[in-house]
Amino acid sequence: MTTDLGTRPAGLAMSLRNLYYVRFGFAAAWAALVVATGATLGPAATALLILYPLFDVAAAVVDFRASTENRAALAVNMALSLLAATGLAFAAASGLPAVLRVWGAWAITAGIVQLIVAIRRRRLGGQWPQILSGALSTIAGTGFLLQAGTDAASLTGPAGYATLGGLFFLASAIRLHRASTRDDRT
Repeated sequence: MTTDLGTRPAGLAMSLRNLYYVRFGFAAAWAALVVATGATLGPAATALLILYPLFDVAAAVVDFRASTENRAALAVNMALSLLAATGLAFAAASGLPAVLRVWGAWAITAGIVQLIVAIRRRRLGGQWPQILSGALSTIAGTGFLLQAGTDAASLTGPAGYATLGGLFFLASAIRLHRASTRDDRT
């Protein structure tokens, strides 16, 4: 079923809307837990850092199953996130600067993929926040790489990154929700 525009498969839009709401909730809860663990890179913080890209893999799998397009990019995203989770597990043993380098590299590459997918989906609706999020992710990733070599290295950066990303997912979900409500009225 498509909308009156003929460009937005209603099922994909609904699936993405629901996925984006879940991603917002996860990002907000995850960021709060990271902040609650404090500034140290202990077992709880390490587990949370590994969990975030693993959740991204799960979200990409849901997206992949709902989509008929962008599957190659989504598969790349899954691979990048699995590599990031593995890299974070190893980097945690070397300390916070190594963690921020892995996190930064992942933020850059995942941001590029997110940007590509969102641009391809712009006619679907609700994608401008995803376009902005992808672009900002690449910038934030560069910031993590730069921060890794300073005394300012901290876990608050990834927590803020997740919070902002979550807010972009919420904005996209709301926009998709409003679009589906308008479509239902026509």
